[in-house]
Parts: sequence; C-alpha cells; structure tokens
Amino acid sequence: MAAYTLLRPRRGLSLLCIIATLSFGVIFMLWYGMNSDRDYIHPILTQLIPAGHCACQTSTTFQCSTCLSCPETGLQHDDTAPGWTFEYARDGRNEALDQQQCKAAFPGLFEDIARGGKFWSQHGGLSTAELDTIPVQLGMARAFISNGELYVVAARSKGEDHRRKILGTLSSIHRALAADPERASRRDIEFVFSVEDKVEDVTNPDWPVWVFSRTPNEEGVWLMPDFSFWAWDNPNNYIGPYDQVVDRIRRLDIPWAEKKPQLVWRGKPSFAPKLRRALIEAARGKPWGDVKQVDWSTGENVLKMEDHCHYMFIAHVEGRSYSASLKYRQACNSVIVAHKLQFIQHHHYLLVADGPNQNYVEVERDFSDLADKIEPLVNDTERARLIANNSVTTFRERYLTSAAKACYWRSLLDGYAGVWNSTVEQWSESTQRERGLRYESFVLLETPKMFQFDAAATQAWQG
Repeated sequence: MAAYTLLRPRRGLSLLCIIATLSFGVIFMLWYGMNSDRDYIHPILTQLIPAGHCACQTSTTFQCSTCLSCPETGLQHDDTAPGWTFEYARDGRNEALDQQQCKAAFPGLFEDIARGGKFWSQHGGLSTAELDTIPVQLGMARAFISNGELYVVAARSKGEDHRRKILGTLSSIHRALAADPERASRRDIEFVFSVEDKVEDVTNPDWPVWVFSRTPNEEGVWLMPDFSFWAWDNPNNYIGPYDQVVDRIRRLDIPWAEKKPQLVWRGKPSFAPKLRRALIEAARGKPWGDVKQVDWSTGENVLKMEDHCHYMFIAHVEGRSYSASLKYRQACNSVIVAHKLQFIQHHHYLLVADGPNQNYVEVERDFSDLADKIEPLVNDTERARLIANNSVTTFRERYLTSAAKACYWRSLLDGYAGVWNSTVEQWSESTQRERGLRYESFVLLETPKMFQFDAAATQAWQG
C-alpha cells in the first residue's frame, strides 16, 4: 500500500509532462504553420492554423446603383456633359476634368462616397466636435482645407513607413486641389485620415476617418485612394509612381498569344497563411500553376511587377488586410483571378465577376474551385483574352488613370463637405497662432519633425 502511494504522484507527474510536451508541440506547429515561408507544409497543418487577421468565411458583396453591370452604365454618356466623352489617350492624364466631366467619365467610381454621405446624413452630419473625439494615433493625421489650400494640423508616424504614406496621401490631395477648376469656390472642411492597413489598427469604425480600405460593417469611415497611387518604395523593391509603373508595363507587356497559359503568384505565405497556403496547395502540381513563395533576403522566386504580365492569369490574394498590389496586376493585359474579397478599396465597385463586362475571375476564399474556374479558360484562351481586355479597358485605361484618381479625390471632398456642419478656423484664439501648417511648408520639414507633428507647436517654434 505504501509503495502504491509513492507511485501515484510519479504517474501524475509523468502524465502532466506528457500533456505539457504535447501542448508545446501543438503550439509550436501552429506557430510554425503561421510564420513559415517555406514552399510546403503539410496540408493538415494548413487546415489547423487559425485564420488570424483573415476572416476567411466572410467576403464583400457589392449592391451598387451605378456599377458596370447595372442599367445605369449609360451614365458614361451623361447629358450634363453633352458632346464630350472620355478618351483614354487624350484624357487619361488630365487631372483637371471638371465635375460634370468626372461624372460622365467615371460612373460607379463614387459609390462609396455616396454611401458615406448617406450614412452621416442619417446620423446628423459631421462637425468639429466629432473630430475632436478622435485620437490622432500613430499612422494618422488631421488636416483641413480652407480657401482651396491644404493645411496640416497634426500627424503621427511610428517610422519612415508611416511618414511616407502620410506624405503620399497629403500630396495626392494637394495635386487634386491644384488641378481643381472649382478650387476657388470649394467649401472649407476638416478631416482625419489613417494610413494603417486596417481600421481597427488605430481607430474606431464608427468615426468618420478617411481610410484606404474597409470591411462591409465599417460604415462610419470614408474610402480614399491608397498612398501608392502617389508612389511606393519599399526596402526590397523600388516601384515608383503608379502611372510610371503603368507606362513601364505597357512598354514591356507581350502579345496575348505569347503569354504563358499559366496562373502566376509570388508572395510571402506568412502574411496571410490560411489564404495564401490554400492558393499554393490548390495550384500545386497543376500544369497551369506557377505559384511560389518568395524569399526577399535571397531573391528566390522574386518576379518584377512587369514580368507578371507575361502570364495569361495572375492571382490576387489579400494579406492581413487589403492588398495594394491589385492595381498593378490590373495594369497587365492578363486575367486577374481573385478570391472573394473581404476588404473594399475605392475602385472595387467596378469589379465584375460574370456577364459581358466580366473583368476578373472570382473564386472561393479557400480556392476550392480554382481548378474549375481556371481550366476552362486555359482550354479557351480566346474567352480568357476577352476578360483580360475588359480589365484593361475598365481599369488601366479608365478607372485607375490619373484623371480618375483626381476626380475621386475631389468627389470625396465634395461628398464629405455635403455633411460637414462646421466652419473651419485657420486661426486659434486660444494660442493666438494659425491652427495648421500649409502643405507646402509641411513637406519641407525635417524628417524627425514630421514624426510627432503638431501645428501649434511648430508655429510657436517659428514665432
């Protein structure tokens, strides 16, 4: 009996050790599955790893009133601009289109602005009081427009990435203002924007913050074009201004008949392991599949942006949130293959998944129907070519042009002004100084001064 009593704690301790070892093993495998960028991990592990930032069972469905597949497509020949129609070669770089020309040229582009205006109209509009409740966190800025000029009130940057994105956003707004035919009569407004990937990273979806992307239930925010329309440069790859990338792609693209009848994708699986590994496995071993992970440190499997255009099919996958690379892929005369998207960007309303205007191929978020969607197009490349041509006509040559971007920015300013109920004061009575620093002066600040910028402090220092 004594011997049995002595053995029981040892057996219990052994059992605890086994449970702890198994638990550690499971945790390690899950961690490895979520953070590894190796080409292959066992499919069972792919199924076990959590979705993380990617809510893989949700996606966005658009119910728009003026998108390409709706009867209102005829607005492209709007009576408000009689005798004038958009011509890519002539108008694509014209950032000075007037309001009526913008409406005639880009029906469906302003859907989210109309949605935001309706939302805030139903909630009593916007005022300085609402903005004052919004903390300007790292990756955010507060600015206003007065007498057609752009002023910066505050900006917070964690590092160079934030600083560049804030500068790119402000520069895009300034350019749209500078080309505005109605600039002198533009109404004063004040606003807050975020350059973080996700709304929830820094702010509340019920606040009227301008953001690069949103999910369907984030109704309080307003969509703006992402920073990389201005320019994008990261430590591993120089990309440059968007229109310059498009020019380079157009020069280096090859005829449709010479493109590889394959689906290409390059990326880091760890950015969204559940999604991206599903794509890798769905294409593995398929004759039409050229889907590989990249290693930026060694350059393994890295493809230049323009080299993607040498394939008939280009896969698009979201990362931890939206993926800014979609517009670069849409610059190619190729078929974009994308899973059901969870995050909405300002131009996503123009995506058409079927019918005569189809401009991309939509698959399930787990890529379970990828082969079913791709193989008929590989066998019928003429049908695929029509989808690719629709993509070019819709996006590269219309809705992603410099003209469209400027029109969108000015429409955003107008839509926001429609629910703005406050005046904008340039002068602060409490500090006896100007409330904001003009954009032209802000861009000349030394980099460290931009990281934690406050206009009142800067004006005091200048005084």
